[in-house]
Amino acid sequence: MRVTAERELLAPRADVWALVAEPYHLPDWWPAYTGVEPDRRGLAVGARWRVRRGRAPGLLRRPGGEGTIELRRVEPGRALLWLDVAQRLEAGVELVPAPEGRTKATVSVQASWWRLLPEGGQGLPREAARRLFDLCQTAAEL
Repeated sequence: MRVTAERELLAPRADVWALVAEPYHLPDWWPAYTGVEPDRRGLAVGARWRVRRGRAPGLLRRPGGEGTIELRRVEPGRALLWLDVAQRLEAGVELVPAPEGRTKATVSVQASWWRLLPEGGQGLPREAARRLFDLCQTAAEL
């Protein structure tokens, strides 16, 4: 099952990518994590980052504890996709240019249907897209 949310962000794609590509900013926009420790490879396919879990809308597992994510796809300026090993789900964001120097972000989660709540687990990608919008809105206002 794949669940997505789209949002037009008030920033150019290069600026949004700078936020998304910085490992330590992942908890700022991804609601399932409260902290991250990237490995020495940083932002590279195959890198394995330690994450601390927070409350995640739509997931069956309880919050808290630590886990590992493995980066599966890194396309600079375009896409970041990872596998949350313990949750057994793939998540990520894709960025495309939008009119007026803005960016369309598509945030997704893919997992077995039973890994997500019956409501479709739409809360996680929607909340991540909202957080990205808020971060970009704040930057656009400065």
